[in-house]
Amino acid sequence: MRVVFFGTPRFAVPSLESLVGRGFEVPLVVTQPDRPVGRSGQPRLSRIAELAAGLGLPVEKPEKLRGNEHFFERLAAARPDAIAVVAYGKLLPGRILDLPPLGCVNVHASLLPRHRGASPISSALLAGDRETGVVTMKVAPELDSGPIYLERRVAIGDREDAEALSGRLARVGADLLIETLRAIESETAEPRPQVGRPTFTRPIRREDAQVDWNEPADEIERRRRAFAPWPGLHTFLDGARVKLLDVEVDRGAAAAREPGTVWLEGDAAKAAAGRGSTLTLLRVQREGRRPVSGAELLRALPALPARFESG
Repeated sequence: MRVVFFGTPRFAVPSLESLVGRGFEVPLVVTQPDRPVGRSGQPRLSRIAELAAGLGLPVEKPEKLRGNEHFFERLAAARPDAIAVVAYGKLLPGRILDLPPLGCVNVHASLLPRHRGASPISSALLAGDRETGVVTMKVAPELDSGPIYLERRVAIGDREDAEALSGRLARVGADLLIETLRAIESETAEPRPQVGRPTFTRPIRREDAQVDWNEPADEIERRRRAFAPWPGLHTFLDGARVKLLDVEVDRGAAAAREPGTVWLEGDAAKAAAGRGSTLTLLRVQREGRRPVSGAELLRALPALPARFESG
């Protein structure tokens, strides 16, 4: 079975590895163009481009899909039986969807129709969902709207962040993709329509991760997990950015302090949040400095209590 693979970030890596490892022929890998990263602004290969190069697979990085005759001819020349799409980052136009005789299969990291769109893992954490999962679906022209082939449910750990949850879901998704393609190949796949009212997500922006200290501690802690490792939950202290690398909700007495106020209780660094709630600052990083405990950060301040700036 010849499968062209469309994918870009780390989440897609286990799926491409599984395709190659399970004996599928991958005549072409399609990924996003190299993008500038970091302060240097140097273009960097996507994780899938790196993996494909290591596996010796041909790679295409089209800037656009629609109206790109050169790319379509290259794709058609690969003669795919099916196309697998895993976090590619662009919608496939109808001309591409109609090309493979066995269709296009997408791996999506949510229990559709909940959390359609670009950031389903972070959105599940922000919403406080206790459960999420992975589905495979037949790709349709409308965003994440196609019928579902297979579904696997996954419980979310109490302190699990987006990076850890993404890694687990990526491995589940890789297995589900292979199972789906085998079922399509043997003509036993039976896709079913999505049921329920859809919710939608959007791409994460850097400014989404700035703390609003008027929010309750529970919501701030969820934001810390949802935005790890990027863009990283952060606040400001005397104009300097401070990353909140690890925090937990203090379930003790309500804090009678202004939101954003920080103080020490013994060896514990505390921060007042909205509705009288409190966070314990376990690990933080001031801009240009190494990561330290919250208590170490506060002990270095000229006076306490101090106050973080709210977003």
